[in-house]
Amino acid sequence: MTNLNEMGQKAQKAEFQLSQLGTLDKNAALRKMADDLEKNAATILNANEKDLKAAQESDMSKAMQDRLLLDADRIKGMADGLRSIADQEDPIGKVDRGWTTEDNLDIIQQRVPLGVIGIIFEARPNVTVDAAGLCFKSGNAAFLRGGKEAINSNIALSDTLRASLKESGLDENAVQLLHDTSHETAQSMMELSDYLDVLIPRGSGKFIKMVVNKAKVPIIETGAGNCHIYVDESADQDKALKIIINAKVQRPSVCNAAEKVLVNENIAEEFLPKLAEELKKNKVEIRGDEKTKSILPDVIPATEEDWYTEYNDYIIGIKVVTGLDEAIEHINKYNTKHSESIITENYASARKFQKQIDAAVVYVNASTRFTDGGKFGFGAEIGISTQKLHARGPMGAHELTTTKYLVNGSGQIRE
Repeated sequence: MTNLNEMGQKAQKAEFQLSQLGTLDKNAALRKMADDLEKNAATILNANEKDLKAAQESDMSKAMQDRLLLDADRIKGMADGLRSIADQEDPIGKVDRGWTTEDNLDIIQQRVPLGVIGIIFEARPNVTVDAAGLCFKSGNAAFLRGGKEAINSNIALSDTLRASLKESGLDENAVQLLHDTSHETAQSMMELSDYLDVLIPRGSGKFIKMVVNKAKVPIIETGAGNCHIYVDESADQDKALKIIINAKVQRPSVCNAAEKVLVNENIAEEFLPKLAEELKKNKVEIRGDEKTKSILPDVIPATEEDWYTEYNDYIIGIKVVTGLDEAIEHINKYNTKHSESIITENYASARKFQKQIDAAVVYVNASTRFTDGGKFGFGAEIGISTQKLHARGPMGAHELTTTKYLVNGSGQIRE
């Protein structure tokens, strides 16, 4: 079994060195990591082929295989993500506020790294690179554990990043990957509170809940995405069709894909047949409530469980609602606090939706697929936080920091 304590000690040592690095040195190392990923693309793709072959033999769904797949464009995308992270403002050392107290103490609140960040994730090899890059930029050591489905890809990626760090004269243990993908080792990692300052799970809702329930390390909960789009009676229907199809079909396996559509009853008879036609073209299965089924007789009846389900597949749930209030009530009951969208030309409806929906990201007239660190301008993301403490929404380098107070006096004592 892997010696996690030894890995933890190495991570803490590396994190101390990393926390002292200046911005220019960090950015140069990030750009070198990006270049080395592209130079090592053939080795990475060969490793990924082994994972894909195993996935096919185990009958993994096509949507989940898409999560696993690497190709030249995706490797370039990961490399460009590292370069974009390098271009971002360095959060470390940034002063949030400063003041002088009645005792003439000068106080500043300054951004510092969290420390050693554990990331435990499923079949998304790009997480290896995104997490390592963002942790590095924010002065944190990355302690990574991916799923067995992507183990060969993850090893190839992490080996490339570690070699790049070493060639830059830096401690390669700023990035470490657990090669042991057993459940026992994963459980031990979740209990590694002496070395991990925080643990971030990425994967399905079921996986994240398991980590939250079992971990002894503080958690930042991410990712499960039962995302909704509400089509208001004032919606531009052509716009609504384009947004829904994009949000559902572009990459159905990811957490910001739309899983449910709510349609105002005043436009349902006109809009639903058009939506069904577009969904059928894209081979999306529809599960609908009774009102939807009365308009679209061929749809599969939706169950109560459907309204809670993140499909991660070519499946969508549709419900006809009486109006904005019912849509908001339904979404707040069944959503996962991730991303929700309203399609409307009514300003008051848009503002009410954004004010009353409880989610990390709330859109007006846009696809939920934009909930992404890269699209938000962060270069990449460590995940989408769906909780309210510490961070919420796409997490970039800034969200991987905390603060400390620096207090300067001139001999003051407290009486």
